[in-house]
Amino acid sequence: MKTPPFDAALAAALTVAGGRGESLTAEAIPLARTESARFRPTDAELVRDGRFTLEERRIPSGVSLLILRPTFTEPVAGLYHSHGGGMVLGNNRSGVPELLDWAEEFGLVVVSVDYRLAPEHPHPTPVEDCYAGLVWTAEHAPELGFDPAELIVTGGSAGGGLTAALALLARDRGGPALKGQLLLCPMLDDRNDSFSARQMTGVDTWDSASNETGWTALLGSARGGAEVSPYAAPARATDLSGLPPAFIDVGSAETFRDEDIAYATGIWQAGGVAELHVWPGGFHGFDRAAPEAALSRDARAARVAWLRRLLSA
Repeated sequence: MKTPPFDAALAAALTVAGGRGESLTAEAIPLARTESARFRPTDAELVRDGRFTLEERRIPSGVSLLILRPTFTEPVAGLYHSHGGGMVLGNNRSGVPELLDWAEEFGLVVVSVDYRLAPEHPHPTPVEDCYAGLVWTAEHAPELGFDPAELIVTGGSAGGGLTAALALLARDRGGPALKGQLLLCPMLDDRNDSFSARQMTGVDTWDSASNETGWTALLGSARGGAEVSPYAAPARATDLSGLPPAFIDVGSAETFRDEDIAYATGIWQAGGVAELHVWPGGFHGFDRAAPEAALSRDARAARVAWLRRLLSA
């Protein structure tokens, strides 16, 4: 099966970094967690020379939230973040530096949730942890310094899937009214059988074998079956109406390409608002692997432009 080529600059960066690496297996999760912890941002990196205050707060549900508030301006909105990591890796500092770039530009409060990970904590624990943190954030928005009507949810990869699920849960439970959902290469479909999932097997940095590991950790033997909840795998949702405006981006050379395109299409077909970017030659997580590549800069600029339009609405 032919695969779409990687962008030349991205391919070069991947080669320098030693290639795509091995697919994640269940047995490799403990080592992968140890390795990923080495890249955990420090307090000093997150407060950015005093431009943000940092607080770790444990809310009544038991979930820990990382809260970063700007000191240089009055906040105009809140950004609630669910981190990536295939449902099995990461913590509430994962992916936060890019959020702080946005927070510096627009004056945002960043709240990042430390949801419990699979397989030790299978569905529905991760998404319920995220939802509990979202509800708390909305209820405490005035204390945190922003209007609860200006609350945006975001996440990448597994965090993008959790973020899509939060939008569904908030709609269906009459929960917080969300201003927008920013989904970066979201992990949406436990069936793992799209054309792009098959096409990019052994090629993408997060391929179908890794994807099977993540989804099986979350869902066990239910993975791929008929009874999987849309709050676990948002691609299972049959009703995508009534959702907040969405930004969805994905690479053309990654496993999640087709499920992400289908999700945007479903929102449009339901009469909703979605902005979709398919970055030519992008693999999973390309903008972090090669931040200086032109495609990565374009991807980051598109996210900023969407936020600017959303916040001015």
